[in-house]
Amino acid sequence: MYSVSAQNGTLSPYSSLGIGDFRSVNSIETQMMGGLGVYTDSIHLQLNNPASLGKLGLTAYAAGFTHTEIRLETYNQQQRPSVSNFEYLGLAFPLIAQKAGLALGIKPYSSVGYELEDLRTNAEGNSIANQYRGEGGVNQAFVSAGFQILPRLYVGATMNFHFGRVETSRVQVNEGIAYGTLDRRTSDISGFDFNYALTYEPMVSSKHTLFTSLRINTQTNLVSSNNRRIASFVPLTGVEIEGIDVNLDRDFLRFTEIKVPTTYSLGLGYGEDKHWFVGGEYSLQQFSDFQNDFLEGDNVVYENGSSMALGGFYIPDYTSIDSYFSRVTYRAGLRLDNTGYVINNKPLENFGITFGLGVPLGMENEFSNLNLGFELGRRGTTMNGLVRESYFKVSLGLSFTNRWFQKRRIN
Repeated sequence: MYSVSAQNGTLSPYSSLGIGDFRSVNSIETQMMGGLGVYTDSIHLQLNNPASLGKLGLTAYAAGFTHTEIRLETYNQQQRPSVSNFEYLGLAFPLIAQKAGLALGIKPYSSVGYELEDLRTNAEGNSIANQYRGEGGVNQAFVSAGFQILPRLYVGATMNFHFGRVETSRVQVNEGIAYGTLDRRTSDISGFDFNYALTYEPMVSSKHTLFTSLRINTQTNLVSSNNRRIASFVPLTGVEIEGIDVNLDRDFLRFTEIKVPTTYSLGLGYGEDKHWFVGGEYSLQQFSDFQNDFLEGDNVVYENGSSMALGGFYIPDYTSIDSYFSRVTYRAGLRLDNTGYVINNKPLENFGITFGLGVPLGMENEFSNLNLGFELGRRGTTMNGLVRESYFKVSLGLSFTNRWFQKRRIN
């Protein structure tokens, strides 16, 4: 028997892999278009495309929140947990006559939050219960800069600082044995990576623009400071009887490297300014080179990962005065991810459909908006003893714009 539940910043049992469930957080506006990073404008903070800062015309504040309902299914069981998360907080402002911009903020990088139970029977007919728990994750503080280097050609770079803690444990209780065993591991993780972006957006007619982008998120090199404790305990009370701290220095596991391989993303889109846009993006990651020696799983191998996204938006008439809904931005998209994990010989894939609204916050503040998004998706399978996740995510994003250093006029 195999039961599942989850907690913390994620509700996925697959967060037991690697350093957790990679969040790949985008702004809510971008998430609603399948996660596209190719589209940029002058009023929004684009979290994953720093070249967009070369177009920024106003100071932008951004924050995002999500709530996810999920159905976890195995071959013979089902559970329905849910989780709410803070997604990101960011600030961006233009520089040098609006031909450059700077941004900073914080967002999650990976999340761990699971509780798994594996019940088996040995040759003597006695039950063996293994319980696996994990919590924590890695956060990401970022500083980005973007510049216009030629008309309609922009470059940008982001420096990400990663920090966090992952705690995992395995508890085993055997029927007929007075004491259980506990194996607890803790990793304090930190490190850097960089994200580079290039966008070129030529006009192909008097109204229409071609959007192109190339983004490279360099290999994330993290250092993990590790501890491990093995102990005996009383199953009824949970009281520890005897324990030892494992000498990790002997096996060179006190400090380990975690390498998350480079991701390359290529995007292409087409649209009319402030009216409509449609685009696609393909990302490739050499995930077969992933490395985490201390928390390596027994039943998982790594292969190259990839992601495909399609999406766009439509604004009926952004200048409309008599029709509020004509100024609403309607967004939709879809994505297909091959995560790079192969578990019990089955690749872990994720498919999602996204849609939502960008609602302006009044005519007097026409560039600020509230973004409401939805995502329906499925990840994994019930084959080969795995877990299938069917999820429904509701996202709320706040995007406020203002003009700093504006000279006041006195009449």
